[in-house]
Amino acid sequence: MKINETHMDSVVRIFASVLLLDVGFSGELAGALAIMAVVFGVILLLTGVVGFCPLYALFSFNSQKSKSSTEGARTQLFYCA
Repeated sequence: MKINETHMDSVVRIFASVLLLDVGFSGELAGALAIMAVVFGVILLLTGVVGFCPLYALFSFNSQKSKSSTEGARTQLFYCA
């Protein structure tokens, strides 16, 4: 599984997931809308943290400019603690 998202793409996904999860769990939405907000929030959170979007892979889309230079930087970002 290759990383197919930029760092900014991941940040936007994580931010959107936090908003969706907040709306889904806070009670602002009810029923099916709350469940959908939580499901989409979890999906966005997972794809944002992992850096891989299955829909990008399905449509052969890659938001990175060059795979080799950004992949190393992203790997360093998540694995040097």
